[in-house]
Amino acid sequence: MRYQKLGNTDIDVSVIALGTWGLGGGSVWTDRDSTVEDTGNLLDICREYGINYIDTAPVYGTGASEELLGKALKGRRQDFILQSKCSLNWRNEGGNFHYERDGYTVNNDTRAAAVKKDVEDSLRRMQTDYLDSVIVHYVCGSFPVEETVGALEDLVREGKIRTYGLSNSQPADLAAYRRVGGKVSVVQEFFSILSPFHGREYFEMCRKNNTVFQTYGVLEEGFLTSPAFLDKEFAKTDIRSRLPWVAPEKKEGLRRAFALWAPMCEEYHCSYAALVEAWALSQYDRMSLLVGMRRASSVEDTAKCLDIKLKAEDIKRMEEAVKAIQVAVLDK
Repeated sequence: MRYQKLGNTDIDVSVIALGTWGLGGGSVWTDRDSTVEDTGNLLDICREYGINYIDTAPVYGTGASEELLGKALKGRRQDFILQSKCSLNWRNEGGNFHYERDGYTVNNDTRAAAVKKDVEDSLRRMQTDYLDSVIVHYVCGSFPVEETVGALEDLVREGKIRTYGLSNSQPADLAAYRRVGGKVSVVQEFFSILSPFHGREYFEMCRKNNTVFQTYGVLEEGFLTSPAFLDKEFAKTDIRSRLPWVAPEKKEGLRRAFALWAPMCEEYHCSYAALVEAWALSQYDRMSLLVGMRRASSVEDTAKCLDIKLKAEDIKRMEEAVKAIQVAVLDK
């Protein structure tokens, strides 16, 4: 495993981070619900492979993901860097409507009181005294940046969080947070070989501020793991049923890409998933690879991407293989 500092802090995080959206279950992920035992076993295998960085959020299963992690982390909280989020909540106490799901109305609220309450709720659900990092889940222009940053800095001073970051934002948002004294350590943004444009626009600003860029969606919720995945069907509520890659023309484009990538997988002795993950790591020198994993085999395979050193010509060929089906904007 490789490690890096989280922004300008002294927090050492593994380059690979465990994403736990899937642990929350609910209508968004219809495969199966996770148990405390499942989660504990997952943390065991992560520790075995040196993965110490865990990302979750209150809205992942409306509290379910955080509660599972809280129970599974008992006795080993100190072994992991724990990151959750703020701004999205279902308390019906104001903010902007964001979505309705599983009987809950979720609002986006970055006012000071909401940010602090979000953190307090996460601490309670995860049975911990502090969070290593808190991400503003969706940056919101309706409320003053100064108020949000002030709340986050208060939480740092109180010892309830160690640092913080942004998600679903723009480079201009990072600049705005920095202008008012925000010490943003990480930005967590969608980035994949099928939709790389937003990430690439962000890299310069991240580099300027020594900010870690944490990807999510690098495997496109499984669509970039293998040709066989393209034959799966999902419930209408499942996030994967709403992605562009379910369209016949996109699927055909992906099948052609897999055929072109197959010789590379043989050359680098890796899976399609590890090849795509290695491509992502090649794009920015302070990259954090956030991957949703629920099985030991996924952790083992993902760890292999760190040993792959892609040649420049292979990076170019990989990108050319999907150029015709790339999308500029993809909001999940």
